[in-house]
Amino acid sequence: MTTPPPDGSRDRRIEDPSNLYLIHPAARRAVPAALRLGVSANSVSVMGLLLGGIAAFAYTHWDQPIFAVVGLLFSIFWLIADGLDGMIARATGTASALGRTLDGLCDHGVFALLYISLALSIGTVEAWVLMLVAAGMHAVQSSLYEGERARYHRRVKGIAIDAPATPKGMVLVRLYDSVAGSLDRVSMPFERQLARSGDPLALGRLYGIEAAPVMKFMALLTANMRILALFVACLVGNPRLFWWVEIVPMTLVLVIGITLHRRVERKLTGSITPSIRLSKEQGNT
Repeated sequence: MTTPPPDGSRDRRIEDPSNLYLIHPAARRAVPAALRLGVSANSVSVMGLLLGGIAAFAYTHWDQPIFAVVGLLFSIFWLIADGLDGMIARATGTASALGRTLDGLCDHGVFALLYISLALSIGTVEAWVLMLVAAGMHAVQSSLYEGERARYHRRVKGIAIDAPATPKGMVLVRLYDSVAGSLDRVSMPFERQLARSGDPLALGRLYGIEAAPVMKFMALLTANMRILALFVACLVGNPRLFWWVEIVPMTLVLVIGITLHRRVERKLTGSITPSIRLSKEQGNT
């Protein structure tokens, strides 16, 4: 078992600042102690769910600002746990499909607790309807965003896919992965360009330069941003605003981000070779 360095699985160019400077550093500092104590990645995932549950309980008292602050603090603790479980899995070589499924279920479980606790505390039919619509939009947004992130991290390494993957595993996992991979079909022209490139690493680097601003923009769809939006909505005394943010602005971010990402792909399927393009980009920096 080894303590992992700063997580190389994530490209810093597209990370949310709160992850770069708070969440991930805090999780990395906790790794050595977790390894010494023999804490498993799966147990940390469950602990994150419990922390999220405490945050959800605090937010039921959203009419009192101090409870909104408590809810924010425990939400941050959950985000740290959410990063820590993956770091432990990689450090111990125990990453698995089961762990990924459990991690995903716990993450969605936290938001389910947050949504339901708010709806219960408001107690109106309108609140429940708004919550369900927001929850549905959240699921679609998160799945598509994670698909775009996975696509980006794979491509910058010069790795292309031959065909869209077939989702496997539990029903909910298959459904989530089906949505996340739904854009693979419209992205195949660039995948084919990457596969037949004489220098896929060069094309991958160029793609990383071109697509990084788009992915940075889409980082507005992270759990961190949702937690911040929830805190602000409760702090001003109207948690319904959080759901409206999910339904309208975040959906617009998703649509714009997907559109811009496909535009980057089309731009890079032209006739100029990756090495020439890359040298031009580097010459302009």
